[in-house]
Formats: sequence, structure tokens, C-alpha cells
Amino acid sequence: MATLKLISDVEASPRVAAVFDDIRRTRNSDFINNFWRALAFDPQGLERTWAEVKAVMTAPGSIDPLTREMIYIAVSIANGCSYCVHSHTAAARAKGMTDDQYGELLAVVGLAARTNHLATALQVPVDAAFVAEAAG
Repeated sequence: MATLKLISDVEASPRVAAVFDDIRRTRNSDFINNFWRALAFDPQGLERTWAEVKAVMTAPGSIDPLTREMIYIAVSIANGCSYCVHSHTAAARAKGMTDDQYGELLAVVGLAARTNHLATALQVPVDAAFVAEAAG
């Protein structure tokens, strides 16, 4: 259950409506998900967050859109954000992620979590060859 009321289209202020319209245009969809409706209580925060999401997740770049979504899933798993895991898994599937790719992603996430915990527990010193200045 949300900690505050989700803002409907009818309740949206002009600033919020403008962001909702941009989300719809950018995503080529009429759907505004609950994350944006929850953030809409603070129009400035909504605008700022949408601008950053749009810049990072939709702007052309070296990392393709599916890989960006898969990275987002991995970070969401690590951060324990159920909402983000679900929404970005749906987005990745919409961008073509297969069940095999999802399985491989989860294997990598699981392996990284395990080895990260082991390295942290053992306090393994970083090899000089891995330090950016030493590597080249």
C-alpha cells in the first residue's frame, strides 16, 4: 500500500499532466504506472525524476535499451525493490528479453551476490592490476 494517494489524471495539476503526457509520448503508450502517480504529489520531484529517467533510459547511447533494462533489473534485485524488479522485467520483456536471457541474468546476479559477500567477509585486498591507475 502506498504511503500517499496516487494522483489520477483527473487530479493532476497542469505540471503533472505535462509530465504524464511526455511519459505517454516517449513510451508510445497511454499507461502511466503507479511509480509516476505516486511521485506526482511533488510536481518538481516528478519533473526532475522523469527528466533523469528519460535521459538515462531512452536517450541514444552505447548501451542498447534491453541491456539498460537488464542492468536496472540487477540493481533493483540488489536494492530489494520489488516494484522496480517487476516494472523493469516487464520493460525488458517488451524490448525482447527471452526466458533464457532472464535465466542467465538471474544466474549472474546470484553469483555476483555470493562472491561479493565472500570478498566482503574475507576483506580480500584489491589486486594492484585492478586499480584504474595501475591498469593503464
